[in-house]
Amino acid sequence: MCFFFFVIIARRKSNCVKEVEKLQEKRERRRLQQQEIREKRAQEVDTTIPNFEILNMIREFRANLDYRPLSTADLIEEHRICVCVRKRPLNKKELAIKDLDVITIPSKDVVMVHEPKQKVDLTRFLENQTFRFDYAFDDTSNNEMVYRFTAGPLVETIFEGGMATCFAYGQTGSGKTHTMGGDFSGKNQDCSKGIYALAARDVFLMLKKPKYRKFDLQVYATFFEIYSGKVFDLLNGKMKLKVLEDGKQQVNVVGLREKEVKLINMLTSGKTSANAHSSRSHAVFQIILRRNEKMHGKFSLVDLAGNERGADTSSADRQTRLEGAEINKSLLALKECIRALGRNQAHCPFRASKLTQVLRDSFIGENSRTCMIATISPGMTCCENTLNTLRYANRNSKFIYCTESISQELQNIVNKFHVNDRQVIAQCLLTHTHT
Repeated sequence: MCFFFFVIIARRKSNCVKEVEKLQEKRERRRLQQQEIREKRAQEVDTTIPNFEILNMIREFRANLDYRPLSTADLIEEHRICVCVRKRPLNKKELAIKDLDVITIPSKDVVMVHEPKQKVDLTRFLENQTFRFDYAFDDTSNNEMVYRFTAGPLVETIFEGGMATCFAYGQTGSGKTHTMGGDFSGKNQDCSKGIYALAARDVFLMLKKPKYRKFDLQVYATFFEIYSGKVFDLLNGKMKLKVLEDGKQQVNVVGLREKEVKLINMLTSGKTSANAHSSRSHAVFQIILRRNEKMHGKFSLVDLAGNERGADTSSADRQTRLEGAEINKSLLALKECIRALGRNQAHCPFRASKLTQVLRDSFIGENSRTCMIATISPGMTCCENTLNTLRYANRNSKFIYCTESISQELQNIVNKFHVNDRQVIAQCLLTHTHT
């Protein structure tokens, strides 16, 4: 009897051992398959590419990700403040130098940065940093897709008597002006697919709805820039304007030209030594609804100045650094105002810069909504600036939900930002049509 019991136990153990051996064999086969895949990929990699080892690491990392990018089928969530990130494709200049794409967007709200690092023994490795936002747009997303989830939901706010604001923030060349104004590459400039034009289109469509037709609303447009702390009217020959505050704490841009419009075609261009197709000031385009000559609602669309450091430009002299300090000041002030809006604070420090001063109405009142689009460059050469942009946007996101405290002062980031002296040349074509 004891012998029979021992045989049964031995057989059971033998079965367990067999199962373990099967699992080990499967694991070994998978390991060999993965090794073959890695060797095959290594052979496919052009070793003439700079940093091909880093490229291999990034490919291996991405191979294990489950991709679920944002699509038009996803629901549009309602946010009082929406913070999102948009990645652009590698441009011709980056492709020419065989720059690496170090940005991965695996899902609709996650951005990953693969930052190359080096150990003491000179071996290289990746530090994969993850950021989470309301929305994350990969390099296949077009302007209409970005607009659908960011500025588009804000249009109705101004018809309900509120204030809406959309900011584009990022390094020069990361796609801010393309996102806001449309395609400015080459001679054939198409402004019809930028957020400026898409917002104007939806405003005129909303005017036709029976719900708002009875209000008899008129649409006006303003377009001005803030350069080195000074305001210039781009619809009136770049006339320099004064910003004054009256006894009721209402901020007025004295002499700012408003034009009643039905169809708006924007044509803007700017130049810096870092990028010949970028503006070097804050450009503010506003769509204003008036009812019986009184303001009913306002949509401010802001293309912020580039946040790159002085080392990224070739003419960073003392004067341009002083001008850069002015932009840094406005970015800090903007951060504080968004923080106050997100926390429903009674006091909003809008007087800290000209930018926040002229946008005061956007940061007060219960019926104010804001979105920030942080645009990032995918190249490894822009990794530091990309991380600066993501950290700035991430801090604004944290302010909104009050889930974390600031681990570092934003000053440590923006102290690196310096800009070049430049003059924006802007032309605005306003074509009137009659109903």
